[in-house]
Order: sequence, then C-alpha cells, then structure tokens
Amino acid sequence: MLARVANNLFWMGRYIERSEHVARYLCVNYFSSLDAPNELSQSRQFVLRSMLFMVGDPVENENDHLPESDVLHNICLNTDKAYSIINCVKSARENANGARDLISTELYEAINKFYHFVLNYSSDYLVKKGLYEFTTNVMEFTAILKAKIRTTLLYDDVYSIIKLGVNMERATQVIRIINSKYNDIQLIEKEKEKGKLVSSTLEWGTLLRCAESYDMMRRYEKNAPKSVNTLDFLILNPKCPRSVVNSLSEISIHIQVLSSEKKPAKDSTVFLVNKIYTEYKYKYIEEIEVDFRTFIEKILNSLVEVSKKMEKEFFYI
Repeated sequence: MLARVANNLFWMGRYIERSEHVARYLCVNYFSSLDAPNELSQSRQFVLRSMLFMVGDPVENENDHLPESDVLHNICLNTDKAYSIINCVKSARENANGARDLISTELYEAINKFYHFVLNYSSDYLVKKGLYEFTTNVMEFTAILKAKIRTTLLYDDVYSIIKLGVNMERATQVIRIINSKYNDIQLIEKEKEKGKLVSSTLEWGTLLRCAESYDMMRRYEKNAPKSVNTLDFLILNPKCPRSVVNSLSEISIHIQVLSSEKKPAKDSTVFLVNKIYTEYKYKYIEEIEVDFRTFIEKILNSLVEVSKKMEKEFFYI
C-alpha cells in the first residue's frame, strides 16, 4: 500500500468521527438548555460560547454578543471555517476518493450519500428550525459509515488504519468535549460563589449525553452524575466504548498490525502508544482532578504527538 493511500484512510476515519462528535455536541447542548434548571444554562449566549469553545474558536471578549444564526451556520455549513461539519464531510469524501480501490463499494456509496446530504442542506432552514434534523442525520450517517467499515471491509491493514484514525479522533474529541463542559461548569460555579442559586448537576449529565454515555454510566455507577464518577467513566473506564482509555486500547491493538517489530524500539510509534496507554490505564481520577487543566493539556499534547509520529513512521515513507 502506498503511504499516501494509507494517509487517506487514516484521515477519512478521523473526519468521519469528528463530524459525529461536533454534531452531537451541538444537538445535546442546544436542546438540553431549553429545560435547564438555572438561568445561566438556559442562556443562548452561554450555549453558543460553549459550542465555539468546543470546536476551537473560543470567544475572548465576554461582552461580545453572538448572533445565533451566524454561530450555527459557521459550525455546520460554513465552508470558510476549517472546523465546520461540511468541511469535515468534504475531507472525509476526498480522502475516500484517494483510497477508492481499497474500500468497499457499500462504504464509498454511504460516504457519497452523506456528502450530498450535507452539501445540499439549506443554511436558511438550518438556522431557523433545522438544527435538530441536521445534527441527528449527521449522527445517523456516521453510525452507518462505521457499521459499513466494520461489516464490509476485510480485517486487515486497511481496516486497522481506518480504526486508528477513528480512535485517535474519538479520544481527542471526547477530551475536547470534557474540557468544554468543564469550562461551562467552572463558569456556573463562579455564579454560585456570587450567591446566585445555580446548579452544575445538569452539565455533568449533558457531558455524558454528548458522549452517548448517560444511560450506561447510570447503569454502571448506579448513582447520579457528579464530577468524580462522570470523569472517571469517560476517561478511565475501559468498559465504556467512548472512554479515552478504551480508545487508547484500540489504538494499541491496531498499531500492532502495522508494525513488524517483535520488540518495539524506544523511538517507535508502537512504543509511544503503549507507554501512554499504560500510563492512563493505571491512573485514578482523584489524581487527575487535582490539576485538571494540566491533565487536559498533557493528554491532548500526547495525542497530537502520537498522531504526528504515526503519520511520519507509516504514512510519509
């Protein structure tokens, strides 16, 4: 396989996963705010700022008024914004075109249907009343694509490269979602310190729903979502399919398919992946909570380092 084609497969998986998480974050945050128990969580400006923070375009000035229609258009359908869903889908399709001979017809057709759905969606309808329809369709399309990957491809190096991309992006997006909701919760806590009657309980539940993990967390923990049990479930629980540790485990498994080394060298991608996976596999949440911001920064940097090393070693030969 050409390194260029392997790179196409890797980034196809990443862009599919990215579009799903951005869509779910928009959908869950926007509509959960309608039933929020406090004024701050109900605030449309609060929700819009949270959305922009998650996609990496935070608003620096707290006094700036954000037009709702502009924010929704930018994140969903603005081709001039690199983080937009439409650009993620376009990139996924372009990368699929670059690896057309190695993926199944069923997968390629599903990507094309997804692409044309997003491309032809009306921006005016989206910002007026189409957000729920658009985001749920994006989530359903990505679920179909991942099912096609799992059920129509050979479980060989092509499959492993795509799964590397999917799991690298999943770990990254889950951390970004956690970081965004943690930022929201810190703002709510500041309001509480001012003597205002606000509660951050809703935000922990919203965080779990953003990762499709609310019901399973309640089943596993048998308790209401709070800071410790929510963060522990989404970061360190190996049984949670969306957890960071679970994604690192999958990366560790699939990177072995690409490596022919019996004993990985210290400067290899396999060694780095397993080192990071083992570090977080044996962490405990109280250790992370002591300095959560440093943890977020460290793990995001680690994921970026793994991705760059992986691309350099396997995709740019």
